[in-house]
Amino acid sequence: MNVVVVVGNPKIGSRTRRAADMIAQRLTGTPPASAVELAELGPALLEWGSPAVQAAKQVVLGSDLLIVASPIFKATYTGLLKLFLDHFAAGELANTPAVALMLGASPRHALAGEHCLKPVLSEIGCACPAPALFLLESAWEASLELEQWLARASGAYDLPPAGQHLAPGDTLPL
Repeated sequence: MNVVVVVGNPKIGSRTRRAADMIAQRLTGTPPASAVELAELGPALLEWGSPAVQAAKQVVLGSDLLIVASPIFKATYTGLLKLFLDHFAAGELANTPAVALMLGASPRHALAGEHCLKPVLSEIGCACPAPALFLLESAWEASLELEQWLARASGAYDLPPAGQHLAPGDTLPL
């Protein structure tokens, strides 16, 4: 299964990245196949047709499951993530299963993923059958909310059993 994480944190190797990797591992039983660290693209995100951004898009377009992760910034996702998502046309990721993952310092922002990130993912074609996942920065590795979300998401995404991989050309049923 080709699981790809997109990380909107301006710091490479951030807690956001580690949380996205953990969600991939916990949902599918394997680490993500690829990660797009948007901080590595930096100013290229402002260049339409940038080869680096186009390569990152191709990685995302080839995913069987996409995990889009961002820290909360000004009550929503980061500008880096916005710039990257703007490179996708409406519906371009047609029916790609996606997880909207956000980390924040306060539970006051728990709905940011549901109200801000999931609508954008839907606009570019992603299917997000489970609620957005919000994790507190102080408890991102283990919490009751995480365990409840994982139990709900494993059924929502109808994933193959851990360790079983999709054959080339197979898609996840939604």
